[in-house]
Amino acid sequence: MKLSNYKALTFDVYGTLIDWETGIVEGLSPLVEKVERELSRDEILEAHARHESTHQRYTPAKRYQALLPVVYRRLAEEWGVSVRWDECLAYGQSVKNWPAFPDSANALQYLKKHFKLVVLTNVDNDSFKYSNEKLNVEFDGVYSAEDIGSYKPFDRNFDYLIEMISSIGITKDQILHTAESMFHDHVPANKHGLTSCHIYRRFDKQGFGATMTPEVMPTYEFKFNSMADLVKAHQKELENE
Repeated sequence: MKLSNYKALTFDVYGTLIDWETGIVEGLSPLVEKVERELSRDEILEAHARHESTHQRYTPAKRYQALLPVVYRRLAEEWGVSVRWDECLAYGQSVKNWPAFPDSANALQYLKKHFKLVVLTNVDNDSFKYSNEKLNVEFDGVYSAEDIGSYKPFDRNFDYLIEMISSIGITKDQILHTAESMFHDHVPANKHGLTSCHIYRRFDKQGFGATMTPEVMPTYEFKFNSMADLVKAHQKELENE
């Protein structure tokens, strides 16, 4: 199997292209500073994953900017901290400050020359606008949870992806779904018959960080520790043709 067999790369953004774990930890720092006991980075991320996933299931149509304040309040309650609602709302606006991984923009600019690039993201359109500025590429399709009315890993998000991408001339067998999260992306990609590529951003860390642990580990066709490594593999393929 070769990367060049595919015509479109469909991307998870947060955790794959945007360093959302750094963004989450920095965004939660005003809350964490009030907690009486010391919280490890992974403890913060794993608690965030639990509350985020729960509220995405119970309120699938809620925009991500509106969902994050609720997550913030639930974390404050869990950690025994009092917060004002305006503090919760400020966290909902923090996505615009989440940094891109250093290799993302250059990798995307290279890949744009060889593939259609499409986003399937759990954030709202306004939040993604700020992230897209950091990625510095024009995507051929942007499909957000706000557009779809639910969050990954719900089936409808991937059904929507497959149906909408057909409008730009891409069939399911021509898609390589490219993502970090096993829970949000690789498990449902398997279920929907999509080939996937694991960008293992947490290769030097334990656990699943800001994503839930999948009940069953999925399979994937390709695995790289960074977007830069994906680009190198594609370049090597072209050199060997």
